[in-house]
Amino acid sequence: MTRSATSVAYFGPAGTFTEQALITQEDYAALDRRPMATITDVLEAVERGEADLGFVPLENGIEGTVAITVDSLVFDFDLLIQREVVLDIHLALLANEGTVLSEITTVRSFPHALAQCRKFLSERVPGAASESAPSTAEAARELGLHPDNKVGVIAPPTAASVYGLVLLAEQIEDHPENQTRFVAVAKRGVPRATGHDRTSIVCFQSADHPGSLHSILGQFSARDINLTKLESRPTKRGLGDYCFVIDLEGHVGDEIVADCLRDLHASLIGVKFLGSYPAAGRHGPGRRREAEAAWRRADDWVRSLRSQIGHGDP
Repeated sequence: MTRSATSVAYFGPAGTFTEQALITQEDYAALDRRPMATITDVLEAVERGEADLGFVPLENGIEGTVAITVDSLVFDFDLLIQREVVLDIHLALLANEGTVLSEITTVRSFPHALAQCRKFLSERVPGAASESAPSTAEAARELGLHPDNKVGVIAPPTAASVYGLVLLAEQIEDHPENQTRFVAVAKRGVPRATGHDRTSIVCFQSADHPGSLHSILGQFSARDINLTKLESRPTKRGLGDYCFVIDLEGHVGDEIVADCLRDLHASLIGVKFLGSYPAAGRHGPGRRREAEAAWRRADDWVRSLRSQIGHGDP
C-alpha cells in the first residue's frame, strides 16, 4: 500500500461490487473509505489530493474493458496502478416489497451489469425496457428512495439489505464464472517487486503502418515476456489512429522488463507507464524467473567478452 495512505475513494455508493472488492483487502478496508458517484470523480479526487488512493473497476470477464476507466488512465490522468483485485461477480434482480416479476416493465442498472444478464432479461422479463444507472448500487439506492413496483434493478445481492429491497432472483448473470478486475491507483509510487507482478503500459505509434504492431510485439517475444492483455484504443486524434494498452508479466524492477521498456521508449513516439504492481490470481512466476536468469547469464557473457576489448593484438 502507498506509504502513509489514510483514505481511499471508490466507485460508489455503498453496496457496489467495487466496495466489495475493496474490503477484501484488509489494509484498504481499514482506511477512510469515500464513495464517489462516478469513476471520473474517483480519479479526480486522487489527482487533486483529496484521497490518497482510488479504487475502480477496470475490466470484466464478459463485457471486457470498462472504457471510462481505461481511457481516463491513458489520456486524462497521470496516476499509477498500485494493486489489482479480482472479484467473482454474482448479480441479482432486486425490487420493492410486493413487486411481481411478471409485472416489471423497467430494469435499471450499470450498463455492464445489464449486458451481463441479457439471457435472463430476455427470458424472464422479455417486455421490460433496460435503463442505465451510474452504478449497480445507485440503481438500488434510487429504487429504495422512490418505490415503484413496476421497476427492478440488477445489483449485488448485498444491496438489498442496504437499500430496503427484496431479492426476486439470484445469480442471474449469463456466465457463472463472471469476474471483474479492479485496480487501486495513486499519484505516485511503484510497489516493490514481489516475484508475481504485472506491468501495464500504453504504446503510441508515430503512424499506422504495416508491421507496426508486429515490431512492438517483437520486443516482448524476443525476451520471452508473456502478455496478459493487448487492446487497441482510439487516440481521439482521428479515425484510424490507435494506441495499444498492454499488460505484461513482470515488474519494471526486473532487468528484462526494464530493458524491454527502454527499447520501446526509444523506438516509439511515446510509451506511458501505468504501473508495476502485485498480480492477482495464481499465475506461477517460474517462467519470469527463468527468463530473468537467462537474461542475466547472457548479460554476464557479453560483459566477459567486452572486458577483453583492448587486450588483444593490435
